[in-house]
Amino acid sequence: MKVAEYLSNHIPGITESTVLEYFTNLNAGNFTATSALFAVEGIMYPPFESGIVGSEAIARYLQKEAQDIKAEPQQGIAETLENGHRQVQVTGKAHTSWCSVNVLWLFVLNQQQQIAEAKIKLLASPQELLALRPEK
Repeated sequence: MKVAEYLSNHIPGITESTVLEYFTNLNAGNFTATSALFAVEGIMYPPFESGIVGSEAIARYLQKEAQDIKAEPQQGIAETLENGHRQVQVTGKAHTSWCSVNVLWLFVLNQQQQIAEAKIKLLASPQELLALRPEK
């Protein structure tokens, strides 16, 4: 088993298989399987983007924008919300060919363990974010 595969299948503090599968599929470039983890009206909030609704739209977005990204989840915490949904926070890094940045992934899983909402937040200062822009 490759280190990246092991890390995406074992996140300290996280036992929710949907979240583990999200990182495994994302890192494998299997965006159709990644998007299939979302509920019918599931929403992904990528950095600097408005919400993307539905698995087909999420798959198209990932196919276009996530080809070069490798997620390195490092740890997480999960809690049950009042409505019975699970909120899962995962911190780690995202790597591209031109940068690495600290990231917070915030998932809300519905009672069927589907992703109802996923927010991806870059944990960097404005100056660090400007420095991440690829050169033209």
